Amino acid sequence: MEQAKVAGSLHLALGMFDGVHLGHQAVIESAVHSARRTGGYAGVLTFDPHPSTLFRPDNPTRLLQPRSVKEHLLSERGVELMIFQRFSKEFASVVAEDFPAMLRRHLPTLRSLHIGENFRFGKGRLGDITSLIAACQPLRIGVFSVERIKHNGEPISSTRIRQELEEGRIDEVNELLGYTYFSLGKSIPGRQLGRTLGFPTLNLRWNPERKPKFGVYAVRVRSANDETAPWENAVANYGVRPTVENADAEPLLEAHILCDTKLKTGDRLMVEWEHFMRPEQKFLSLDALRQQIGEDKAAAEAWFRGQSAY
Repeated sequence: MEQAKVAGSLHLALGMFDGVHLGHQAVIESAVHSARRTGGYAGVLTFDPHPSTLFRPDNPTRLLQPRSVKEHLLSERGVELMIFQRFSKEFASVVAEDFPAMLRRHLPTLRSLHIGENFRFGKGRLGDITSLIAACQPLRIGVFSVERIKHNGEPISSTRIRQELEEGRIDEVNELLGYTYFSLGKSIPGRQLGRTLGFPTLNLRWNPERKPKFGVYAVRVRSANDETAPWENAVANYGVRPTVENADAEPLLEAHILCDTKLKTGDRLMVEWEHFMRPEQKFLSLDALRQQIGEDKAAAEAWFRGQSAY
């Protein structure tokens, strides 16, 4: 673990934080609150890649988001120091009793740790809240633990969100995240097929480890370089375009803006995924594809009209 120098007291949230969902946000907010109260710094210690790549290399956990999106979300929530620790054999061998002292050696101004109530740490994952408090007390490091947040009676977890995302329940995903699932990236040139069919698109490569269900979505798009830019409603296909591509094509997010737009290829975009409409499918002809895109556009327009009524 690399040493990090922080001028003031450091208040550190610990966890994988894949998705930075509502449960994670509660832990992070605890660290941010402590930092603001004391005039210190809020930090996060997380891992890249997921620890499962060490313990289950043939079947690692598939992450919801790339690191760039995770950094964006943490920064938005007031995190000033991000430590992406590689989960190596050496790091995994640190016993629970020695873990806080190891942190203090590398983070000399560490004053508090913030964890979820189910946090486990140390060799063999034998450390829990009780052992963490016992090891932190001689070091005068405070420990703040946050109860799990539930939605509809069930705990919110990254595992639960991965399942919902894979099955296309994007509305449920957004409830559990506490924000709208989004993609970030630079719009790239496509094959111009959408323009040929009368439905020009802006195209983003989007290939997280845990992919959303391939299909058609109602989405919103804006420039990622200007947070004051207006959102523009769109209908988007996410998948491998089986009508016109080989089966091994890279997943692509193709968004057709539902109004006149100044957004263009080469722009850096943020796309929020609002509502799943139908699975991706292969069509027998381009005419059939054109007709279906027209129907998808009309369905997306109707869905957005329905949302604006509330």
